[in-house]
Amino acid sequence: MMKTNKQKTSKLLRFWKVLGPGLVTGASDDDPSGIATYSQAGAAFGLSTLWTSLLAFPLMAAIQQMCARIGLITSQGLTGTIKKHYPRPVLYLMLLFSFPAIVMNIGADIAGMGAVGNLLFPAIDATYFSIFFTLLLLGLIIYLPYVKIASVLKYMCIVLLVYFIVPFLYKQDFKEILKATFIPQIQFNKEFIAILVGILGTTISPYLFFWQASVEVEEMKNKKKQLVVNKKIIHEMQQDVDFGMTFSGLVMYFIILTTGTVLFQGGVHQIDTVEQAAMALKPLAGDMAYLLFAIGVIGTGLIAIPVLSGSLSYIFTETFGWEQGLDKKFHEAKGFYIIIGISLVLGLTLNYVGISPIKALIYTAVLYGITAPVLIAIILHIANNKKIMGDNVNSKLSNILGFLALIIMTLASGVLIYLEWSE
Repeated sequence: MMKTNKQKTSKLLRFWKVLGPGLVTGASDDDPSGIATYSQAGAAFGLSTLWTSLLAFPLMAAIQQMCARIGLITSQGLTGTIKKHYPRPVLYLMLLFSFPAIVMNIGADIAGMGAVGNLLFPAIDATYFSIFFTLLLLGLIIYLPYVKIASVLKYMCIVLLVYFIVPFLYKQDFKEILKATFIPQIQFNKEFIAILVGILGTTISPYLFFWQASVEVEEMKNKKKQLVVNKKIIHEMQQDVDFGMTFSGLVMYFIILTTGTVLFQGGVHQIDTVEQAAMALKPLAGDMAYLLFAIGVIGTGLIAIPVLSGSLSYIFTETFGWEQGLDKKFHEAKGFYIIIGISLVLGLTLNYVGISPIKALIYTAVLYGITAPVLIAIILHIANNKKIMGDNVNSKLSNILGFLALIIMTLASGVLIYLEWSE
């Protein structure tokens, strides 16, 4: 019995070691702005959008695996690969759309964390919390080496387990939950279509593509295996990405489940921010649900903001050929860390120049909606190019899922742009 327990523990530890960029990428996808989107979906439409987590998972996993493989095989981030094999205008257009979208996403996340901090400690203004979290993240990113940052982010993912508990602090109808999970419900009205597009936009986000490829390169450098990419490394990467995307999908599922039962049934149908979702839960599901939900928001922000700012910095530094990498000290890659600092400060200041977090989320969704289909098409092209990928080109299944993601994201972005312009 003791031997069996030891073997199980050993297997779990080995699996935990395999987890890295994929887990962190998946967790960062459920950032405060994403939580706001999922909360609104649940509050407005009950359990009607639960099935979207099953749809999103294979599409997310397929695209993120392609990005990870590109990073492993080329020893370059996605930007570096695009720069090498595509016309420069494509690269500059990506930069043009990515910069404002990522900065606005950072701003919305910082604002959400600040507001939730104020909910937990009402005596301290939300502004002070926003500034505190910005400075804390900037300090950690600059002063911690990559190994420590990766480890911290990995362990921070455990915080998201709180969302698996929250729904069960409230009486649930499991028959209704199962039905909503496996039988898609679609309402053909502007509000429902808009929330579907919002869910897709926040789960399949371009910044994750750039982060995944670049951080795989960092991992290989850290392991000193960057020249030996074998089947074992590819398999471990796939396990990592699959687990990370599954984790992300489950967090999304449980947030929609929580708000779709507690808030929707409690008559709360409009949620614009994460703090509204947390506050609405308190009288309906109790203090514990409220507290866990709020802690989860801060935890997700601490994971997502380094990923957002890091992905933007990788895009810039690879575009202009500057020194880069979270494994480097500040004096070795000043440009890399300065861009991270600028993105955090700009994100913080957005809240004080008249752009509300909700407007920032809408603008972000539109910009992501425009860039995502173009990037997915480029990723598919790279991942099927034998000159770049050698024998590690896409499988048939990867291509089917990739092209499905391309079609769905193209339709979604078209609908999103139409909805915004038709108002």
